[in-house]
Amino acid sequence: MQKTLLSNGTQSNTTRRHFLISTSLALASAPALLRAQDSGSKFRVACIGVGGKGDSDANSAGGMGEIVAICDVDEERLNKKAQKFPNAKKYKDFRKMLEEMDKSIDAVTVSTPDHVHGLATVMALKMNKHVYTQKPLVQTVYEASVVRKLIAQKPKLATQMGNQGSGGSGLRRAVEVIQAGVIGPVRELHVWSNRPVWPQGLNRPEGEDPVPPTLDWDLWLGPAQHRPYKKGVYHSFNWRGWYDFGTGALGDMACHTVNMPFRALKMGYPSLIECEETSKLFPETFPKTSRIRFEFPEREGMPPLKFWWYDGNPNDKEIKPLRPQEDLVKEVVAMQGKLPGSGCLLIGDKGKLFSPDDYGSKFYVKLKDEAEYTSGENHEACKPVPQTIPRSPGHDKEWFEMMKDPSKKAYSNFEIAAYLTEIILLGCIALRHGVQKPIQWDGPNAKAKNADVSHLVKRQYRKGWELPI
Repeated sequence: MQKTLLSNGTQSNTTRRHFLISTSLALASAPALLRAQDSGSKFRVACIGVGGKGDSDANSAGGMGEIVAICDVDEERLNKKAQKFPNAKKYKDFRKMLEEMDKSIDAVTVSTPDHVHGLATVMALKMNKHVYTQKPLVQTVYEASVVRKLIAQKPKLATQMGNQGSGGSGLRRAVEVIQAGVIGPVRELHVWSNRPVWPQGLNRPEGEDPVPPTLDWDLWLGPAQHRPYKKGVYHSFNWRGWYDFGTGALGDMACHTVNMPFRALKMGYPSLIECEETSKLFPETFPKTSRIRFEFPEREGMPPLKFWWYDGNPNDKEIKPLRPQEDLVKEVVAMQGKLPGSGCLLIGDKGKLFSPDDYGSKFYVKLKDEAEYTSGENHEACKPVPQTIPRSPGHDKEWFEMMKDPSKKAYSNFEIAAYLTEIILLGCIALRHGVQKPIQWDGPNAKAKNADVSHLVKRQYRKGWELPI
């Protein structure tokens, strides 16, 4: 009877009052999808973190939905964003916001420092909210596994990680070309980044500075263990290089630069991860440069793969950033004039594919009998490859379209994004485990076969900030 009332508006044998009550209860307990469609209104979005990338994430969501709540631990940033969304309720603690606004929220954006991603994302998912979380999706392998299991139970929730290159036609075309076999079976992958562009490779500074009156330092720390505030050391951007708060260059950029080959090569779980070389190691921060090797077994008809990650800022005069051997990239250097600050190189049995930017938006192909690279758009071997992957209406718009129709999976939905993030974070574990100390990895059980790295797989949550499971 309730369905009949909702579909044609008749009241049958119920009173009008009973109809209104029963309809309200049904809509309150229904998925956000039904609430928004039946009311004809926009999806109601709450934004966690509205400074930095959160500024543009909130603006984007506000252009397609209705921003009903905003949250930031920095009052100055919060008030600035409130000028754009004056009707949105303001909060400093996202836990309080989710609790109080539960029935008034359909979707949530998470644009905080890395160490808060997992907690905020899991809380929102467990409350049956659609979620858009910035990259990396989470900070630890444990959190990635929790998200993957959780999203498997909630297939109608719309999710998307903020690695915007996923929406680019160039990335999707590169995946099609590689999977069509243009460069043959791929056995080596080399990806490098010009990060960090923030301080790391240093010790924790001594002492303590006054906390700015606009900042709630305890809320900023969130699930991380307490430490004194130091001006300019953590908040608002330099947290990326600290183990407690960030994920280094890997977490910052590999969700972009490894995104295309991850999809094209169906990388799955690695069987071995090893940090081969770094600059000087420090107890609480990532080093200035590193080289990490991942080994992947045969999978879905693809041969074993070795993947090397390199990072380091070329403008840092204290180090020489680690990069692929010169003979591997000599044609790249010839084409570009120098080795780009970041890049992705796939080496197959028939040739190479190179992408010179962080998002995989452009790529070049050089077959074995060719002397130089040619744009993937113009290479004769690429032209016959059919389009097999739908093109994107826009990375953020994909998320909203999935809210309307769960069958329209966003390209970087959490089922995919959690897998990509989990693989990347294994590199962080190998780096912290030590140089030239290979880890034999058991992916399904999230543990090492030859070492105890459990303390790196799962963080120690501060009391009151535990992950709800």
